[in-house]
Amino acid sequence: MSNRITELFSIEYPIIQAGMIWASGWHLASAVSNAGGLGIIGAGSMYPDVLREHIQKCKLATDKPFAVNVPMLYPDIEKLIDIIVNQGVKIVFTSAGNPKTWTSYLKENGIIVVHVVSSVAFALKAEAAGVDAVVAEGFEAGGHNGRDETTSLVLIPSVKEHIKIPLIAAGGIGTGEAMLAAMVLGADAVQIGSRFVASTEASSHALFKTKVVEAKEGDTQLTLKELAPVRLLKNKFYEDVQNGYANRYSPEQLKQLLGRARAKKGMFEGDMEEGELEIGQVSALIHDIKPAVSIIQELMADFKKAIAGIEDLGRF
Repeated sequence: MSNRITELFSIEYPIIQAGMIWASGWHLASAVSNAGGLGIIGAGSMYPDVLREHIQKCKLATDKPFAVNVPMLYPDIEKLIDIIVNQGVKIVFTSAGNPKTWTSYLKENGIIVVHVVSSVAFALKAEAAGVDAVVAEGFEAGGHNGRDETTSLVLIPSVKEHIKIPLIAAGGIGTGEAMLAAMVLGADAVQIGSRFVASTEASSHALFKTKVVEAKEGDTQLTLKELAPVRLLKNKFYEDVQNGYANRYSPEQLKQLLGRARAKKGMFEGDMEEGELEIGQVSALIHDIKPAVSIIQELMADFKKAIAGIEDLGRF
């Protein structure tokens, strides 16, 4: 299928794999790109030299377009940007910060820039900064999230109403039916994270993948809004946070409780009790771990089936 996003990225399907920390290395990114979507290397959990290695390995593993996600709050972001430019990366997704900071520089170097937003106001700022497209990420999404708690069902059409550039929907999307719903609401494509965590190529720990597959509705929660809102699976660490709230912890005390490398401990090292397990609400609909190519094939098959279902509804 062809639309503004598939043409912008030169991809077959309007499916973008999110650049998730501790899950989105070159193996997953190349597999998604080879399957017709847009794979993304998640630089947020990588040292600069590690990012360079992943970019180089991704180039060897695919001749299709792929991207790098860069959180703007990364402490050595200048080093990451230099590596991205020097390695000839063609597409960059920025998040968690001001898009004005790097958009012009990246575009001057021939790079397509996409920024992740959680509100209409941020979408307009990103468009004004010159990005080529935005990802509108709803409250349902895993990991770090917007403070307004706007759901995808409301956010997607709201952003669509106010911008002219292409729109990618994210948050709570893990099936072909949800993909179609997002596009009916105005999205040109979807960005999917949680479903690809439960893929064979994701670099996240096997125990975390199993935990995602076992998750039920209500097993995730958005918390730590005083620091940076994050949606995660409920476990001992989550309960420790709730106890902190019950004891009226200050933001500084919550920061001390969070400590360092909490997400790495859970999602990458496999500590299911003390680790931070970032995942979206859609985990309740994920029931197996399979290769990325199978995930994309399933998404597209269900997407087409859902279209046929809508045509049947037209009889009313």
